[in-house]
Amino acid sequence: MTNPEDRTPVPSPCINVCRMVRETGLCEGCLRTIDEIVAWGTASDADKRAVWAEIRRREARLFE
Repeated sequence: MTNPEDRTPVPSPCINVCRMVRETGLCEGCLRTIDEIVAWGTASDADKRAVWAEIRRREARLFE
């Protein structure tokens, strides 16, 4: 099974739990910043994969 970020087109990480956490500046559901969320619709697949990579780093840091 492939990771979502390996597919083309690159799917959004949104899981419809859309709440910004003041302390982290990240969405509770997808772990993106507001800037990443706003830019997603016009981002290239390469940029979207970079956001996914950052999400993976955030997951590792926040949920260890």
